[in-house]
Amino acid sequence: MTDTAPLRLGIAGLGTVGIGVVKIIRRQAALLQDRAGRPVVITAVSARSKDKDRGVDLSGYAWEDDPVVLAKRDDVDVFVELMGGDEGPAKDSVEAAIAAGKDIVTANKALLAHHGQELALAAEEAGVRIRYEAAVAGGIPIIKSLLEGLAGNEITRVMGVMNGTCNYILTQMQATGRGYNALFDECAELGYLEADPNLDVGGIDAGHKLSILSSIAFGTQVNFDAVELEGIQRIQLEDIEHAAEMGFRIKLLGVAQMTGRGLEQRMSPCLVPASSPLGQLEGGTNMVVVEGDAVEQVVLRGPGAGEGPTASAVMGDVMDIARGINIPTFGQPATTLRPVTGAKAAKPAPYYLRLFLLDKPGAMAKVASVLGDAGVSINRMRQTSHNEKLAPVLIVTHKCTRDALDAAIKGFADTGVVDGEPVAIRIEEL
Repeated sequence: MTDTAPLRLGIAGLGTVGIGVVKIIRRQAALLQDRAGRPVVITAVSARSKDKDRGVDLSGYAWEDDPVVLAKRDDVDVFVELMGGDEGPAKDSVEAAIAAGKDIVTANKALLAHHGQELALAAEEAGVRIRYEAAVAGGIPIIKSLLEGLAGNEITRVMGVMNGTCNYILTQMQATGRGYNALFDECAELGYLEADPNLDVGGIDAGHKLSILSSIAFGTQVNFDAVELEGIQRIQLEDIEHAAEMGFRIKLLGVAQMTGRGLEQRMSPCLVPASSPLGQLEGGTNMVVVEGDAVEQVVLRGPGAGEGPTASAVMGDVMDIARGINIPTFGQPATTLRPVTGAKAAKPAPYYLRLFLLDKPGAMAKVASVLGDAGVSINRMRQTSHNEKLAPVLIVTHKCTRDALDAAIKGFADTGVVDGEPVAIRIEEL
């Protein structure tokens, strides 16, 4: 029998996304009721400050200073957690909601990346649902696509650009000729960066998202610690320009695929063809590419953040709960999810190298010799303008393993002609 009683929400966190959810429920009340077959209402809210002006009248909702108390209220059916953070109030309140028999909707990728398995087990034992579309890629319905639309596929690879701030910096470097530091400062002024900027530019935020997608795609327990992480801090304008000359663009790209050695998960700068969908991705837009045995390749593109897109994703989850849809947290019972055996990327690929050579006789020959000894052959090499002491050298290798390249980079230190640590960027096959 279909439940026609109102679905009552308790919202913890009234920042950009939380207020966006309030606005949608107010603006689209009749539409939501028609589509869900029952009213969707807010009964109570919680945030750090009750007195803050959020541009929306919240006086019609009960207020709780403590989100844990909100999670336990008798007049709350769904606890909507929009506070963020993998510990503290977010984790405590979600655990309290599960214990109280409430369904959960969250946008908290860090919480799921670090505690997804234990929360999924607890939720399924309690007979409640955890939904989290807004945790990955903003308004793009990638979670729903993997859980439902692509459920008949054996997924072979998931990859994508999942941090809008990094994509904005990299595309603006190419479009404006400005350097990384200037654009980082601009992002800080515009409010694009997390309170800890390393979550964005260090690849951590995107790595959280990749670990969640990997769990659904490959039936494994979420394990963020198994993600290889490298941020964009060392990318220079020279790298952007040289990549463009070769027909590539640099993206902070997440790639997950199951191999015979285990689950490969990496979030790192890569060169991708400029003509590809990923290569053409501009500004803060996100894109996720899924490859499956039956569907072949699906590309999803859309806004990765912001009030409207993220609140839209939250409401998609709320509507599924209102309709009675019940799917295990990560697509299959949590007890059947396999522990992750992490695997480093072993498939050979060409690499882009940038290094600085000391102006000494035979310096280039020594570098070439070290690469050759490691089994890395040079496809092309170019020396750019230099000062009296240092000569920038750009190298593109033929396909090699990352282990071989790392061995060569380690060997450079013993040559006495390489200054600093080289920058190495994988050229990804799409």
